[in-house]
Amino acid sequence: MRQAVEQAAAQGALPLLVAYNAPARDCSQYSAGGAPCGDAYRAWVDAFARGLGQHPALVILEPDGLALTPADCGQPDDFDRVALIRYAVGALRRDPHARVYLDGGHSAWHPVAVIAARLAAAGVRDARGFFLNVSNYQRNQDLIRYGAWVAQCLAITAGGALGYDACPGGPADLQDPAAARCVDDWYAARLGESTPSAAHFVIDTSRNGQGPWAPPAEHPSGDPQTWCNPPGRGLGLRPTAATGSLLLDAYLWIKTPGESDGECARWAGAGQPDPLRGAPCPPAGRWFPAMALELAHNAVPPLD
Repeated sequence: MRQAVEQAAAQGALPLLVAYNAPARDCSQYSAGGAPCGDAYRAWVDAFARGLGQHPALVILEPDGLALTPADCGQPDDFDRVALIRYAVGALRRDPHARVYLDGGHSAWHPVAVIAARLAAAGVRDARGFFLNVSNYQRNQDLIRYGAWVAQCLAITAGGALGYDACPGGPADLQDPAAARCVDDWYAARLGESTPSAAHFVIDTSRNGQGPWAPPAEHPSGDPQTWCNPPGRGLGLRPTAATGSLLLDAYLWIKTPGESDGECARWAGAGQPDPLRGAPCPPAGRWFPAMALELAHNAVPPLD
């Protein structure tokens, strides 16, 4: 970390760092791993924080850490995931120039009430805010609206007068224009002209230029794994802090375009080649040349 932030400082750049080491991460799926226990994780985070020193940095803290908890996949939460992330927020914020963002999932996953409650419990009010769409493909228009709902929910519940369960909004509402307007109106009626200050957010646009992939209507029975190396996707908006939104801090490329999501087997079953590609996909994090070319060819906006 020290080397990374010092190199960035020498270039006059802001480093984008991803802290991804929570115990039992990814529910033992393709990106399984992480620290072996809570004490090891806390020691790792402390070392990460020492490396930051007093340097400016943007830290993406534990992708899938809150949107995919052990309980979400029926596993025991032996190390108290939320408490570990809350500890990490405190450690990383010892660098006053670090902007720390927590996992907010994406717009097609959890209801606002669920993710806002998890963010609050994990210490989002002591961080800069949350991130959306890491390693996923959701459209910016949905992510922006969903992110605003989450931020507004956090602002409304900050005083304790309302519980998180009162906050409306979720994936189904985003697909229904009338319902989405009703949710907008609900927050507007409670916030008036004030700007929510509880949390800002950033969006990963590294692979969402074509939006999410829809599996064939008559695919064989089984999980189509729409999140796993879907075909025909494209690079999205280039990284920028010019978002035109008070709540949206930046569009970022957090997931490296061209890295595999895992050994997708979809409805063919574990250990089988991806039926959409006719060949096995590389393990998670490995370079995937065919997908990298797809992302480049299908970029929106197009590559120069």
